[in-house]
Amino acid sequence: MRIAPQRLKQHLGGPLLPVYLVFGQEPLLIEEDCDRIRSALRDSGCRERIRLDVDRGFDWTRLTQSAQAMSLFATRQIIDLRLPSAKPGDAGARALVEFAEAATDTTVLLISTGRIERRAQSSRWFKALDDVGATVEHPLVSADKLPAWIKQRLDAAALSYEPSVVPHLSYLFEGNLLAAVQEISKLALLAGERRLATEDIDAMVSDQARFNVYGLVDACLAGDPARSTRMLFGLRREGIEPLLVSWALAREARALATIGHDLAAGRNKAQVFRCFNVWSSRARLVESALRRAPPEFWLRIMQGLARLDRVIKGRESGTMGVGIWCELELIVLSMSGLPPVSQT
Repeated sequence: MRIAPQRLKQHLGGPLLPVYLVFGQEPLLIEEDCDRIRSALRDSGCRERIRLDVDRGFDWTRLTQSAQAMSLFATRQIIDLRLPSAKPGDAGARALVEFAEAATDTTVLLISTGRIERRAQSSRWFKALDDVGATVEHPLVSADKLPAWIKQRLDAAALSYEPSVVPHLSYLFEGNLLAAVQEISKLALLAGERRLATEDIDAMVSDQARFNVYGLVDACLAGDPARSTRMLFGLRREGIEPLLVSWALAREARALATIGHDLAAGRNKAQVFRCFNVWSSRARLVESALRRAPPEFWLRIMQGLARLDRVIKGRESGTMGVGIWCELELIVLSMSGLPPVSQT
């Protein structure tokens, strides 16, 4: 059965299940939930824990053998299965189904893994685990959801703070929940009974936001120049190669140019979006970008990025180093809806 993360604590206070699958895009939250599950299982009598790390050469018979090999000194055991890729493969899928079908109250299987695609959640192995156990998903804590998450953490730490502290911390820790948790713990030690203001945050906390190229693309589509350039500078600071940034932007520009042409030709929007894997979570962003600029604009963006790609690879003369990032900034600003200086 599906359990929302916020309801897991309540669930763990009742009868426990033979399988727990915790997955998603936030490693910190996944590990915290796994810690809660392990603690509840220990309290219920699971004294032995076997850890299995799935790598390229993992032998899935080890799962079956571990489930059958009970210690003489334990009545229940935990098999802690770490599955980094969220793709068990054929052998793994069979082993997981077999475990679910033979599940008993003497062995509990705890699986932690990354994002599981919607299609994979319809697979036999996922459904088998969900039928006998609990599945808990942690989607990405996006920028719009981060303030609520920060507020919950501040309240849990019993901190007193001005309302402006929440958006300020959200700005400083976007994409970096681990650093946010660590700094909130530090604030709880340093602040004491003092009511925190943004000036206190600036004195105690540094900007530790982390970004990825896909977030940059979404910020451009949303028409947010300030956030887009901040993310671009953040990627540069983290040592991300400009070629990867250029590739991500070009990929999106190419898709928008084609989608725009197809829609202008009268094709059904739902079919076009499905063809380009524009799911409901991104549909509004894509629609916003298409309203802001015609297909010809996105084609020009794609052509500019193709030239920049050749410069980066040394196939065409151009300014390297800082110049590349300056050109990327101009493209990002343009994609975000800011007109070129010559047009102002």
